[in-house]
Amino acid sequence: MRGKMKQTAVSVYQGDITKLKVDAIVNAANPSLLGGGGVDGAIHLAAGRELKEACRKLGGCAVGQAKPTEGFNLPARYIIHTVGPIWQGGGKGEAEALGSCYKNSLTIASEQGFASIAFPAISTGVYGYPKRQAAEIALAAIRGFCAKESTLDIVYLVAFDPATAELYRELAARKAGESA
Repeated sequence: MRGKMKQTAVSVYQGDITKLKVDAIVNAANPSLLGGGGVDGAIHLAAGRELKEACRKLGGCAVGQAKPTEGFNLPARYIIHTVGPIWQGGGKGEAEALGSCYKNSLTIASEQGFASIAFPAISTGVYGYPKRQAAEIALAAIRGFCAKESTLDIVYLVAFDPATAELYRELAARKAGESA
């Protein structure tokens, strides 16, 4: 046995993801990575025009994959762009694709030695993923990844609205009790 592994904390933050001073924030991007609405548009606006040029050089991103850029004008040092699935009723591999968004983003963070990362509620806006199902997938992917070797000290689940923040808190508390 190699000794006790450190425990990664999962914390809920209600507010604007672009204001967080963390190693990386995750952008719920569209496949072009060139900006859009919702959190994607807010991140592009806050990061500045250099972000669009950096994203252009990445050549897009497939659903479930992730690609990093600098954070530019954000307090976060980096942005990890990931493309979530569009909800189509749940029978078209959406859960696996959404889980991959979290796992691939966490892999990049761990490979870079990051200690902190913040995730928005990926795919729950215009992509229509049911919030409770998306939150359960997010927590399972984060806990599963962080139970293995991880550099992360803290993972933030960021909710822009009070209802999503409360959902995250409820599920995080329930899951923590189940695994204790």
